[in-house]
Amino acid sequence: MEPSLAPPAPILGADGVRRFELRPRCSLTPRTARLFIASMAAGSFTVAGFFALQGFWPILPFAGAEIALLTWAVRASMRKGQERETIAITDETVSIHSRTAQNERRSVFPRHWVKVKLHAPLTALHPSRLILESSGRACEVGRFLTEDERRGLAVRLKQLVGNVNESPALR
Repeated sequence: MEPSLAPPAPILGADGVRRFELRPRCSLTPRTARLFIASMAAGSFTVAGFFALQGFWPILPFAGAEIALLTWAVRASMRKGQERETIAITDETVSIHSRTAQNERRSVFPRHWVKVKLHAPLTALHPSRLILESSGRACEVGRFLTEDERRGLAVRLKQLVGNVNESPALR
């Protein structure tokens, strides 16, 4: 059984704003990604070269395609690792700033009217969804978090935001 992970802790800014900085875990750096691909290419082309010398030369294009596909997959994974979400809670507002490789999005809600909802998954294989909503608008946060982290974040947000018409003190 995997140990329970602590939810992201809010950072208290000098201005009294509580911030949650969310980002996916990405263990590969650009340097280690290059080393990983190079080591996989070396192994693949060594085996392919051996068989090519035995007369099975058509294996070489397949080895090249394999490494090209691996490179594409690692780059896509590294791009996903650049996502960031910042949730800032002040006495008056809750703002969510989401940044992906393609775009940036900012949503601001009045804190007094925000509802924090953790929607259960439709099936066991799908993740839950953490939604902040107010006045008919909604924003999903923490898509890349684990289930335990998402539940912990929901609890912390409910403590800081409160229920509708209830805004607990932040200090």
